[in-house]
Amino acid sequence: MGRLLPVAAASPCCAEAALLDVPGRSNQLRAGTSSCRRTLCTWRGLPTGQTASTLGSAGPIAARLHEGARMPEGALDGILVVDFTRVIAGPLCTQILGDLGAEVVKIEHPHGGDDTRAFAPVADGESAFFLAYNRNKQSVALDLSVPAGAEIARALMGRADVVVENFSTGVMERLGLDLQAARRASPRLITCSISGYGRTGPVADRPGYDPVVQAESGIMSVNGFPDREPIRSGLPMVDIMTGLTAGNAILAALMARERSGKGQHVEVALFDTGVAMTTHLAMGYLVAGVEPQRVGNAGIATEPVGVFHAADGAFQMTISGERAWRKLACDALGRPELLDAPDFATNLARLANREALHARLNAIFGTESRQAWMARLRAAAVPAGLVRSIGEAMASEEVKGRQLVGTAPHARLGTVANLRSPMHLSGTPVGEPAGAPTLGEHTAAVLETVLGLSSAEIAALAAAGAVRGSAA
Repeated sequence: MGRLLPVAAASPCCAEAALLDVPGRSNQLRAGTSSCRRTLCTWRGLPTGQTASTLGSAGPIAARLHEGARMPEGALDGILVVDFTRVIAGPLCTQILGDLGAEVVKIEHPHGGDDTRAFAPVADGESAFFLAYNRNKQSVALDLSVPAGAEIARALMGRADVVVENFSTGVMERLGLDLQAARRASPRLITCSISGYGRTGPVADRPGYDPVVQAESGIMSVNGFPDREPIRSGLPMVDIMTGLTAGNAILAALMARERSGKGQHVEVALFDTGVAMTTHLAMGYLVAGVEPQRVGNAGIATEPVGVFHAADGAFQMTISGERAWRKLACDALGRPELLDAPDFATNLARLANREALHARLNAIFGTESRQAWMARLRAAAVPAGLVRSIGEAMASEEVKGRQLVGTAPHARLGTVANLRSPMHLSGTPVGEPAGAPTLGEHTAAVLETVLGLSSAEIAALAAAGAVRGSAA
């Protein structure tokens, strides 16, 4: 069997009896009868025999688990996360929780699902963008605008340990999914709101987008070259950091609940995170009044730092102090006279004479190949590395040696490529991944195991347009 998740009694807000016209269903759910106390085995070990094939199945891992294997418990084993997020920050947050062993139920609109399912590039009908942020999750296709769909969502929230959402401010309340009401009904519940500019304040209604926040927070002002306009980072760094921050905050709330027995609300905003990311540059302005400038690939605080050119290509090198500068000049370059040159003798001097320093170094580096310099710099313990494309990085010995690229099972494609989690825990290891779900892949399985609904009741919800199963 897969990992087993005890299901708590239903929230008093459930009202499936009225929605499904099933006598006694609402009372049955409120009372937490045996059908509602069934354990959640999810896609890692869910029996498939009782699930309507058109509304999702257990997925390819279940059979292997039923042959006698059992995954080791993760750090968050037994934690149920109901995930109303989409795009990047929220899905990354919940993916991390899933990597750590939580059972993550991703709520998606029946028509199209998460917006990133259509983001380029698309291969074999699946978006690489969506696959990147949604492994280790179960997809439930639920129309929250349909009363029956909203009731199902409230019932799932009533059984959750954590609820995460990143709708625009006020949307959850308009849908009847008020987080404060959910916490009153389930005092141990932890809720998390991820937004652009916070849930309070004069711009709480503004949607948040990573490129805009990079611009408004000051991050773009220091990214790029001094003679060109500011540029944003190639990766959505504010989105990514917001997801990481929200994940950390949720873990802290779970730890606090162990002591107090009470849940709490967590809020993380993209703009707040973007401002926090300016770190020492903002402190330089606040403490010393220094407005940082763009320096391209060069160093803001130390030199030499930047992209340098060997005879056959570029590499990045970072010298962070006088000891490293001595190692570069003497051990790697064999040019001890650089230490005595007035323009290069101290870090402040090197910063003031950056262009001359880089020209001098590039003249030396241009005499040999990149690989030759990598060997000499590594032998001298000077931090340097080749400037690689993404493809070159994926094929590198470092990636292979750390086994950072693998595969994950996928319901429609069989297997998909996967970037492994960078977390390594000796006692509660990150489990083998399950690939991102197809839309509605687990609708029936979750409604059956978590809410105790029968196949007939699930079919009635589908007929009413409240839920949808997988089309895979």
